[in-house]
Amino acid sequence: MSVLKNKKILLAVTGGIAAYKTTFLVRDFIKLGAEVKVIMTEKATDFVTPLTLSTLSKNPVHFELNDTDGNWTNHVELGIWADIMLVAPATANTIAKMANGMSDNFVMTSFLSAKCPVYIAPAMDLDMYKNKATQDNLKKLIENSIKIIPTESGELASGLVGEGRMAEPENIIEFIINDIKSTLTLSNKKILITAGPTYESIDPVRFIGNHSSGKMGFEIAKDAEKRGAFVTLISGPTNEILDKSAITLISVTSTEEMYNEVINYYSNSDIVIMSAAVADYKPKFYSEIKIKKEVGEMSIELEKTIDILSYLGQNKTHQFLVGFALETNNEEDNALLKLEKKNLDVIVLNSLNDKGAGFKSDTNKVKLISKNKEIKEYSLKNKAEVAKDILDFLEEKI
Repeated sequence: MSVLKNKKILLAVTGGIAAYKTTFLVRDFIKLGAEVKVIMTEKATDFVTPLTLSTLSKNPVHFELNDTDGNWTNHVELGIWADIMLVAPATANTIAKMANGMSDNFVMTSFLSAKCPVYIAPAMDLDMYKNKATQDNLKKLIENSIKIIPTESGELASGLVGEGRMAEPENIIEFIINDIKSTLTLSNKKILITAGPTYESIDPVRFIGNHSSGKMGFEIAKDAEKRGAFVTLISGPTNEILDKSAITLISVTSTEEMYNEVINYYSNSDIVIMSAAVADYKPKFYSEIKIKKEVGEMSIELEKTIDILSYLGQNKTHQFLVGFALETNNEEDNALLKLEKKNLDVIVLNSLNDKGAGFKSDTNKVKLISKNKEIKEYSLKNKAEVAKDILDFLEEKI
């Protein structure tokens, strides 16, 4: 999932030839899950039409303080609506106005009303860009916490070749994404998460498994990615999906397969969250053909599966290790015992005695217990909110 998913982006287009590139910007922002609204200066409409940008953004485009019927357009509302404001292209004239607080057009009035981070992508000719006045104005904007997206070198509208060319749309987007990620609480942390059940085959048709849906692990993975982490999610069989996500998803079936994949990533992981409901036992013998129903009872001899969590605890070096405990009785005592026995840093406890908690449900109710015996209990919440609670708790500990 991109950090831009569900972000509200206010794109301000000013009057430079690079304005035509904003069509690609709008399209690419929307592909990444953002909502885009476009505002323009009147001069910008000479380079790209409001109709084009309105069609691409699926929102009205504003460039006048009053519409054709003379009604006032609320620039303050747009400034407050946005999570991100991007001025692209930002001409020398617009940069000067921004640096000096002028408000003589719709873009400037919206800029002065914005409560969100503001990025600008300068675009002008070489000599204009190098001019001391322009550089002083850029410095003033930086001092006011405006983010400047570096210009690129290339052929300019004048025919000169040099600095001043607006960054390409993909580079603008990459700059914004990287800037957002640099402020996120789990930026660049490598997080390994397991989710779902494991299935242990009896024959080609039947298996031993459990009712885990994988919802909890998937929600943790999605929230961790939003916080800037590089997430690897190893999941047993599940109907859960990741929508346009940058999460690395590895699908497995059996406990042994999950163990092998976990080991592949464990040494390079900073945080490991083992939320999968791994089968504790598997059939000792596997039938290559379907077992036919016979008269009378049938018994299956079972043997233990690999205890993945114990192995990780025994071989922990720098990893922050989190386990889960789903209990039906003596919940807290059993969780504390598991925490210590398996050398965990945190254990997430939920009880099947709590209505709405456990497998298949969209909700969960958890207690978080740290290795120093700190216990934090939460009310019943949907699993997306529980994931946030878990990661907030972990951030306090790492």
